[in-house]
Amino acid sequence: MGINRRSFLARARQAGLGVALTGSLQGLVGAPASAAQPPAGFTGYGPLVDDPTGRLALPEGFSYRVVTEAGKTRLYSTDLSPGIHDGAAAFRAPDGNLLVVLNHEVRDGPSDDGAVPHLPGYTWRDDAGGGCTVVKTTPDGELIWETVALAGTSTNCAGGVTPWGTWLACEETEDDGHGYVFEVDPVDLEANRDPQPITALGRFPHEACCIDPDTLDIYLTEDATDPFGTVYRWTPPATFRGASGALKQLDAGAGELAAMACTDTDGTLVDDLDQADEPGTAYTVGWVPVTNRAAENGVLRSLDGITRAAKLEGAWWADDGAYLVSSYADSHRGQIWHYSPAEATLTLTTVFAVDADGETVEAPDNIVAAPYGGLIVSTDGDGDNHLAGITSAGTAYPLARNQMGSEFTGPTFSPDGRVLFAGIQKPGVLFAITGPWQGPGAAGRTDQRSAAGTSDRRGDRFVTSWRCLSVPRP
Repeated sequence: MGINRRSFLARARQAGLGVALTGSLQGLVGAPASAAQPPAGFTGYGPLVDDPTGRLALPEGFSYRVVTEAGKTRLYSTDLSPGIHDGAAAFRAPDGNLLVVLNHEVRDGPSDDGAVPHLPGYTWRDDAGGGCTVVKTTPDGELIWETVALAGTSTNCAGGVTPWGTWLACEETEDDGHGYVFEVDPVDLEANRDPQPITALGRFPHEACCIDPDTLDIYLTEDATDPFGTVYRWTPPATFRGASGALKQLDAGAGELAAMACTDTDGTLVDDLDQADEPGTAYTVGWVPVTNRAAENGVLRSLDGITRAAKLEGAWWADDGAYLVSSYADSHRGQIWHYSPAEATLTLTTVFAVDADGETVEAPDNIVAAPYGGLIVSTDGDGDNHLAGITSAGTAYPLARNQMGSEFTGPTFSPDGRVLFAGIQKPGVLFAITGPWQGPGAAGRTDQRSAAGTSDRRGDRFVTSWRCLSVPRP
């Protein structure tokens, strides 16, 4: 079904920033009932002010600091910081500081620009240059140190936080035996030794994931073509208990991996989510079991009778369901969907248009809840790329514009809600953004049961594990 461009853009201009919305978005981010909301009529922080240094345009009153920068800041090992930044998550350190897990989407080998150094004991394979670092900062986002937590993986795009306070890093590739999910513990660095893929979650171009904190079901997006990717659900075995390192201990066939299959009101299979253009469109969801998780005989998404979409991207658990991003296609410039497991429905909540109100926001990628209510979306479009906010009332506003000519990546708030970390992918810069946030501010939180912010669960074990970490000098 095509979109009437004139009505589509008219609908977009009403919302601003090229986003067409329906209904309230407070449920979209599952804001805690006790959290303050922005004042009535809040529409954003005003126009973006160009940065004379050519990095980030921010609203008046906001500022940023550079936390890490590829080739300029250094790791604990004295190697230069790696680049090609992507997904990230912020956790609370036991000593009151912050820990940011940062993916590096390096597609080639260890000699590639921006590659993660192969730290002995933390490297999976010798042929790959991707991985994750852990960045420790002060509560204000000032760099303390950065170290390798995972190396020797490939194309580490996004991922997701776990209810037990770790990060799942996804390989967005299925080439050369790659295409897995790995777990990174930001607090107990020793737990990251001897990295092993979580084979139970299948081998395919993983993009992002989110976890139902009640059932521990994991929902995974697949960014792929020929054919397009799909959404998978992994249901754990009855004996599974979430804990750091537990996933990689499972057998390859543990639990059930299944692919999404949507049907419309007539009971007809929806083969491509692209056909929906009206917010509020809802489908009934079933799941088709995957019997060949390692994809030895072809790609997983070649299953018959499943639903696919172009560029499935970010995932976030909120409002008792999984919010899933489809970045863009011929008939739209991005969608956000909500899957409700209780109702077995997939509902289109947001459709992105092309341009409006002086800023162009398209091709949403990573998504994260804002502690003051609403949603923050990073974009990877053809023009200027943004961090865009969506209020709980359903209006959109600009938060940042990238002036460095690459995509925005990995927005994530500090657990107290005061600092928004976000990256520029190339060459690789991690920023800490602060300003006059409207809402709970320092009292806010973004953990919402399944998000980062629970990593102080092990008391002072982080200090012990850091002192024991062996980092060879160059």
